[in-house]
Amino acid sequence: MRFPAESDPKLAALLEAAQQEPVFIERGDRSVAVVLSSADYDRLTGTANQEFQDFCDAVSDRAMALGLTEAKLNDLLSHA
Repeated sequence: MRFPAESDPKLAALLEAAQQEPVFIERGDRSVAVVLSSADYDRLTGTANQEFQDFCDAVSDRAMALGLTEAKLNDLLSHA
């Protein structure tokens, strides 16, 4: 379901809060829903896979620039 956030000022405030942290919606004494940012949703559903792959590639590039080779990595892992 999609609808414009501008339709209700309270909804706009709720969505603004969700950009900072998940917002739990309660009915009575129990949580019935959670509103979270699109970025958090992407991370949870795995749609941020390219972002994670880019991070891994950057770590790999940095490790190689510092002299880590596959042989050195295998040696380190064999002592773990």
